[in-house]
Amino acid sequence: MKAFDPNYKLLDEMYQDDYYPAFLVDKVKDELQKVIDLLESGETDIEVVQETLDEAVCGINDLQEEFDENDSEIETVARDCIGVTVAYILEWFGIPIDIEEAIRERDW
Repeated sequence: MKAFDPNYKLLDEMYQDDYYPAFLVDKVKDELQKVIDLLESGETDIEVVQETLDEAVCGINDLQEEFDENDSEIETVARDCIGVTVAYILEWFGIPIDIEEAIRERDW
C-alpha cells in the first residue's frame, strides 16, 4: 500500500484564490480525499476506482449551488485545478484512467 504524496497540496490554486471560500474548497478536497483513501488502501481495480471517482465528482457537482450562494462558482480556474489534482492523484498511484474519463460525471 502506498501513501499519497505528503508534499502535494490538494487544490492549492483554489486555496490561494479568495474567490473560492476555503470552507467550500475543503468540501471539494473531502470528495477527492475519498478517492485517495481508496487508493491508499491498495485498490487498483479500474472499475472500483472509476466508481469512486464518479461519486466524488457528483459530490463536487452538488456543491455548485453552495458556491453560487457564496458569490463564487466552479469555473475555469477551479475546473482546471480539480482536473490537474485528479490527474496527479491517478498518476501518483499508477492508475491508468484518462482524465476526461476520470471526471466524466462533472457538470461544471
